[in-house]
Amino acid sequence: MTMSASDAGCIVLIGMPGAGKSTLGVVLAKMLNKGFVDCDLVIQQHFGQTLQRLIDQRGIEGFIAAEGDVLASIEARDSIIATGGSAVYSAGAMQHLAALGPVVYLRVSLESLETRLGDLGERGVVMRSGEHGEQAGLLGLYEERCPLYEQFADVVVDVDGLSISDAAAKVAAALGAY
Repeated sequence: MTMSASDAGCIVLIGMPGAGKSTLGVVLAKMLNKGFVDCDLVIQQHFGQTLQRLIDQRGIEGFIAAEGDVLASIEARDSIIATGGSAVYSAGAMQHLAALGPVVYLRVSLESLETRLGDLGERGVVMRSGEHGEQAGLLGLYEERCPLYEQFADVVVDVDGLSISDAAAKVAAALGAY
């Protein structure tokens, strides 16, 4: 039995920072007449601080633990859920989100991300340090996270070079085939 995207309950979007999860999520919610949940905003509201401030105060592992706890407590129905790029570091949170509906990985090339992203340090992006203490940078982040996105995804949609509307239509079509 195939399921239309509008019958899917929740749809969970994962992917790199700058992949368009939040922007595409709003458009997809309008297309499918669903609610919209931006997990980064839920986390900020829960703690009363920006993501970057939480990372600065708690450290990377503390932030990941806090993020995982908040994500594992999300109760949404009939909504598009846009996760933060680091959601995949918490297997428990991802299992909870996957129970709400299919997980869609918005795959974007490294080259596109380099064009789209500004200063990662101002976006509240979890950046682990390399073995010598240097920041991993976008390439390191990409190489670390892409296998996790693949692991947790029910559906993978390549959105490189697409407008937000075209990417949302492609996600809806992919979910129809799911």
